Amino acid sequence: MKTNSNTYTVIYSAIMVVIVAFLLAFVSQALKSRQEANVALDIKKQILNSLNLRGLSDADAEAKYQEVVKEEKDIDGLKVYECKIDGQDIVVAYLKGMGLWGGISGYISIDNEGKVYGAYFNHDSETAGLGAEIKDSQAWQEKFIGKNIWDEEGNVVLSVVKKVEDPNTQVDCVTGATLTSNGVDAMIKDGMKNVKNYAIGRLIESIISKDSTTVVEPKAEEE
Repeated sequence: MKTNSNTYTVIYSAIMVVIVAFLLAFVSQALKSRQEANVALDIKKQILNSLNLRGLSDADAEAKYQEVVKEEKDIDGLKVYECKIDGQDIVVAYLKGMGLWGGISGYISIDNEGKVYGAYFNHDSETAGLGAEIKDSQAWQEKFIGKNIWDEEGNVVLSVVKKVEDPNTQVDCVTGATLTSNGVDAMIKDGMKNVKNYAIGRLIESIISKDSTTVVEPKAEEE
């Protein structure tokens, strides 16, 4: 067959495509378990970040996750993690929403008073230095700590705003990233509304359980 003919070119190209496709499939399959392990570890680190346990090595993060996360639950699409830190029961809720250019997500941990214990946010494709700050700025994430999530009627009051008027429930938006901040606000509103009944119920159960184990000394009988 002539090497400069169209037939040769077509056959050669087809063979090369098949070979390359086979090699890529082989490499992908060979690395699949490692990729899945890396993704799982990254999720664990995000959860730990929301519990204010940051900057851990891979090995330390794995060990700390096994120590503090007692149970993972998926209830009708609601992902929650029951944790215990320094004797305190904490519920971590997974949130998902939309930013300016793509998906955003996050984990918010809730203490036994219904307040934010910690928060961590992530994104798929927000602008570096602007919307990406929801992930990159630890200082911004830490502004959520201690904020009230629900009011007495159970309405979600935790919010991201341009101008903070209620420091107990509001966090100022990321400078220059109003639309991404709005996405975080909407994600919190939707997610916390769904988490409310589970988180409050679970934490109340924990408090009742602790109270029921309290030993009450019997009073001495009067003579």
